[in-house]
Amino acid sequence: MSDKNSPFFVGYLSAPQALRTFLMVICVVFVSGLAGLGLALGVAQDDPGDGAFRFDYGRQTVTGVLEMTPYPVVRVTEGNERIADGQTLMLSGQGKNSIMTRASPLEGQLVKVSGVILDRGDLEMLQLRGGRNGLSAVEGTAPQMQTEQLGRWRLAGEICDGKCLAGAMRPGRGIAHKACANLCLLGDIPPVFVTTQPVEGHEFLLITGPEGTALPPSAYHHVAQFISLEGDVERRGDLLVLKMDPATVEVVR
Repeated sequence: MSDKNSPFFVGYLSAPQALRTFLMVICVVFVSGLAGLGLALGVAQDDPGDGAFRFDYGRQTVTGVLEMTPYPVVRVTEGNERIADGQTLMLSGQGKNSIMTRASPLEGQLVKVSGVILDRGDLEMLQLRGGRNGLSAVEGTAPQMQTEQLGRWRLAGEICDGKCLAGAMRPGRGIAHKACANLCLLGDIPPVFVTTQPVEGHEFLLITGPEGTALPPSAYHHVAQFISLEGDVERRGDLLVLKMDPATVEVVR
């Protein structure tokens, strides 16, 4: 016969004191183990960087020349206290939407743009407000903007969508972000090549197809992969543009 004094749990009665102590120890060990596992997983992840929507800057409004690269950018001619004259800002709409329809009729013209800045290092994008509040033509003659050719380069790195990378998502790159990045790129969000070796001091380059065309369909298969490629690089203001040669793409790993 079993010992009648041994602790035994009955659901509708209070747990015996000996079992209470045992259960408390188990709960503390289990919760502490989960916390430790979460900390270990977090520490093992790459630093997502400091990219973010800069709502703390407030709404930014500047004037400049609208260019299609073929993705819309504005070459700032009249900046403000945060955005200097001569800067080049990539432009996007809200969410995963581009401003191609709004921008195309204004190509080469002097425009006023207004919205919120996304900022990661030397990568900047302006998410425009809706309608004419975000993009409108202004009076005046657009000055002739210069483009400097920097020659042909072979680079290694990753194709990302410029908006998530600039701070809409963190980290906004890597294979876990591939599906999201492709959705942004299919929506004509400006694509960016993140190079492992800076070009003229720049880590981020707006990437296009050859001859400045839209990113070729084959490039979407390589989004978020570590690749090497060749292409011609040009400088537009403080923005570098990489015109990729699809035939040179190689998966590095």
